[in-house]
Amino acid sequence: MKKIIFTIGVAILFVLSLANCSSTKQAISVTDEEKAAFSQTEGDTITIRDDKTEYEIIIIEPGFDFWLQSIARPEGYYSQSFLENRNRIMVIEWNQRVMQPYRYNTNLYELRIDYDPNIDYGYEVNYKLYNYFIYFQRKYNQRLGPFVPRV
Repeated sequence: MKKIIFTIGVAILFVLSLANCSSTKQAISVTDEEKAAFSQTEGDTITIRDDKTEYEIIIIEPGFDFWLQSIARPEGYYSQSFLENRNRIMVIEWNQRVMQPYRYNTNLYELRIDYDPNIDYGYEVNYKLYNYFIYFQRKYNQRLGPFVPRV
C-alpha cells in the first residue's frame, strides 16, 4: 500500500509562527467549541484512507478528530474537484514553507506532503486533508493560500 505520511507532533501545541505575519490578514473568529478542540492535549491519530484507492494519510494532532466530527462541514458538502483544487494550492504553500526553515516555524511545518494533483486520491482523502488544512490554519493562525479558512 502506498502511503502519504503527514504528522504533526504534540510539541507544537502552543507554538505559533511569528514569521508569517502580514498586515492584510483578516481576523478569524473562533468559537468556544473550536477553542475546546484546539486546547485538547491528548493525541489523536487519524488515518485517512479511501477504500477504492491505495493511498492514505496519517495525521497526528490533538483535537483534530473532535473538530472534524463536531465543527467541520459534513462529508458531501464540498465536491471532490473543489477539495482537490484547494488541497493543491495549500499543499504547494505548505511544501514551500517546509523548504524555508529559517523563515517558517519548523515545529509547524515539519514534513513535506507528497500530493500529486494527477492522482485521484478519492473523496475521503481529499475531504480530510482539506479539513486538516482548515483546522491547522484556524488553530495556529496561519494562511496557506488566498482564502480565509472558514468553517
